[in-house]
Formats: sequence, structure tokens, C-alpha cells
Amino acid sequence: MPSLRRGAVLAASATALLLALTTTACTGGGEADAADGKVRVRIAYQAIPNADLVVKNQRLLEKALPDASVSWVKFDSGGDVNTAVIAGAVDFGLIGSSPVTKGLSAPLDIPYKVLWIHDLIGDNEALVARKDIVSVAALKGRKIAAPFGSTSHYSLLVALESAGLTAADVTLVDLQPQDALAAWQRGDIDAAYVWTPSLTELKKDGKVLVTSRAIAAEGKPTADLGVVTDAFAAQHPEIVDAWLKAEDQAVALTRSDPGKAATAIGAELNLSPDEAGKQLAELVLLSAREQQGAAYLGKPGAPGGLAANLHDAAVFLKGQKAIDAVPDQAVFGKALAVKELARVVR
Repeated sequence: MPSLRRGAVLAASATALLLALTTTACTGGGEADAADGKVRVRIAYQAIPNADLVVKNQRLLEKALPDASVSWVKFDSGGDVNTAVIAGAVDFGLIGSSPVTKGLSAPLDIPYKVLWIHDLIGDNEALVARKDIVSVAALKGRKIAAPFGSTSHYSLLVALESAGLTAADVTLVDLQPQDALAAWQRGDIDAAYVWTPSLTELKKDGKVLVTSRAIAAEGKPTADLGVVTDAFAAQHPEIVDAWLKAEDQAVALTRSDPGKAATAIGAELNLSPDEAGKQLAELVLLSAREQQGAAYLGKPGAPGGLAANLHDAAVFLKGQKAIDAVPDQAVFGKALAVKELARVVR
């Protein structure tokens, strides 16, 4: 486990982040509070090669909302986005399914809705180890990095359990993907469970032991989800509709013109279109209509299977002492924004 000193540093950093975000939040958010009187729309995004980056790069939301002030803020993990939401500093955010599960559970109980499935995580998240480590079981006694509270952290714990290990059998280090890559290059860690683009660099001189696609096949799927705060959704349904339509438009572009989509994603991640296209292909993207399917968000009166997936994740996280209690599955069903999604599917 991380040292007490590192824990103190992380706690101080989290406090500083919260204070900074709170200061930002106090200057505006979700009201006509921009300098020009426009409604401010604040979006938390991550460096993940999915259609959300197409929306950002192509300014699809800005074009759809000329009377709003849209700002994009980059975060390194879903845990950081949760912190920003709690601070009142963002309205929309991309968050992995594991931190969303934590956000909807005690003690956080964050008032937000799951609007969108940005991607079903596949081979773009994986556990990479030194080449002399031949299996997950062989990680016993080794040092492994992952961003705590993330989908990668969740999948890592599942992988360890499947191999007959517990978190106590290894040394877990809380590092964001870029920091994990730096630690790997210094020789400070033996393995890391992270996502692209850092994963791509790790694989160059490491060995993939398991991917999130394989873990999903074992019944523990993960996804990157789009959330909106309850307050913003209630105040600005027209902006929520525009956001959903922009995301759906971007998914359509990845299918109709994958080259253009890859170029847009590459520009956001400083990757070549070819490399961005390869990383995009490692994810499963769904259209708005597909997300209404019974396995995903579902429809009004019939919440989809995502609610059960989040509940299963909560049961696992409670067993890992990562949350205080497991909410009833109805809590997760209620958090699925099926009515909002239904408004834009024709």
C-alpha cells in the first residue's frame, strides 16, 4: 500500500484541488454568469480516444449552442471528476463506471445522472507487467500501479481475485496513467493497469497479462460514462438534449468517416491519425438508439442492464472496503437518464 507520507501528500493535493475548484464554482456555473451573460456549460473530459474528443475537436456542442459559453476542462481520472462535481465546478463529465458507482454510493451520494455510455472498455485498458512475469498469479509480492478508484483499479482487483490473490498479496501504488508510465520507465514498479495512450507506451517493452475486454467476458464489464448533475439537468433540459445529440453525431462520424474521426481524436491526444484510429478501434461505441437497448441504459419505465452492472460493481467495491454500503439496485436504475435519452431518439 502507499506509504503514509505519500498518503499525506495525496490528501493535501486533493484538498488543494477541492479548494481551487470551489473557488471556480463560486464564480459561476449553470446560470447566465459568463462575462457576456451567456449560460455557462462546463464539461470535464479525459484523454480517452472516444467520440467525446470528436465533439470537443469539431466544436459540435459550441455550434449547437451559440448562445451558451462552453468550456472544457481536462481531468486525469474519474475520481478527480467526482471531486469537481462535488465542488460544483463542472456540469457534465466523463467518468468511468467504477468511480460512478462510488459516486452514487455512500458516503459520496453525488446527485448526478448517467446520460451516456461513451464507450464499453475493451483492449484499451490492460494490465502490463515486466516480460519475466508470466501470469497475474506471478505478481504476488510485486509492486503494481493503478489510478485508485478508476475502472482500471476495479479491473485490477478483479484480475487479482481471479488469480487467487488479494490486494494484500501485492503492493498497490496510486498513480495516474502518465505517472505510472514514468514510474515504469524508472523501474519503480513491476506492473501497471492503465488505459491508452499511456498503455500503448507500456506495451512497447512490457507484456499484457489481461485486458478489460477479457475481464468483461468473465462478467465484470466496465465503461466510460457521461454524467450530468441533477441540478443542471433540471435547469437546462435543452442543453442536455443538445449535448446528447452532439455525442450521437460524433459516434455516427466514427462510423461514416472513421478517418476524419481519428484525425480529430489524434489532434486532441497529439497522436497520428493512424495511431488514434487504432486506439479508437479498441473501444465499443454505441449510438443513442443502441444505448436504449435492454443491456445498456434502457428506456423510460425499463432501466437497462447498466443498473445491474453498477450494482454488481458496488457489491465488489464494498467487499474491498472502497464504499461504505451497497445501494439498492433501484438507486442505480433511477440514476440512468432514460427519459433524457428518449427525448433525442427519433
